Amino acid sequence: MSPERRPLVFPCGDVGLVGVLHMPSDPAGVGVGVVVVVGGPQYRVGSHRQFVDLADALAAAGFPTLRFDYRGMGDSGGEFRGFEDIGPDIEAAVAALRLACPGVRHVVLWGLCDAATAAAFYARNQSVAGLVLANPWVRTAEGMARSYVQNYYGQRLLSRDFWVRLLTGKMSVLARLRDFLADWRTARGSRSGAASTSLPERLRASLEGFPGPVLLLMSGDDLTASEFDLHLKGDSWAAWRGRSQVSRVDLPGVDHTFSSRSGQRQVNEATVHWLRRLPR
Repeated sequence: MSPERRPLVFPCGDVGLVGVLHMPSDPAGVGVGVVVVVGGPQYRVGSHRQFVDLADALAAAGFPTLRFDYRGMGDSGGEFRGFEDIGPDIEAAVAALRLACPGVRHVVLWGLCDAATAAAFYARNQSVAGLVLANPWVRTAEGMARSYVQNYYGQRLLSRDFWVRLLTGKMSVLARLRDFLADWRTARGSRSGAASTSLPERLRASLEGFPGPVLLLMSGDDLTASEFDLHLKGDSWAAWRGRSQVSRVDLPGVDHTFSSRSGQRQVNEATVHWLRRLPR
């Protein structure tokens, strides 16, 4: 039987936000609840209903889960804001979850892509018990170029289709070479200047300031995850990635939004397993 779904409308400033709360069949004694922060611009259902499926799975495992539309998205009012400016929306959703489920003592934020980064920015100075970060967004031109050089081009050279298209004249050698050289030059440029205010460094600073447990979900077939992983392997991230509170689950062959049934199942199971280890 599917968990109960309750529609909620709650305030964020002078704007009403719309959400859906997925409730366990027996909410008594529940200590941990989850707020799903949706990457944008999209609404609370997510690509191929991924957040509906996730919220159902978490509620079935005993964790009340709220997914919601932040301002300017879906059914919520107000103007659209970028992911760096949705802290008040997340705060409103956390308060709504606590109000609807008085037994929830610890709130976990679950975010994909730029929502993962937004959740980390919010959690640094707030009373959040944990973070689930799926394929965090740290996109820069240099980082994207490095990811292409180290991942995309190598895979293409091993692809039979690539060589067939190249040798039969269906692909321009000069055009592909120009693309590669442009990406290579951009990637090299990223090593010459270390901007302390860059998005990756701001995310690192936020995570270092968050003392709670973190679960990283990393898709194997995703350039966003690959770009984040390149930063994560850097020296400046060594202290954070070495923390005992940081757990990581790699999902080989899974795309950015876990669109396959296998990918979604792995994400749901990994999240439930991690949540069950948290104190109630």
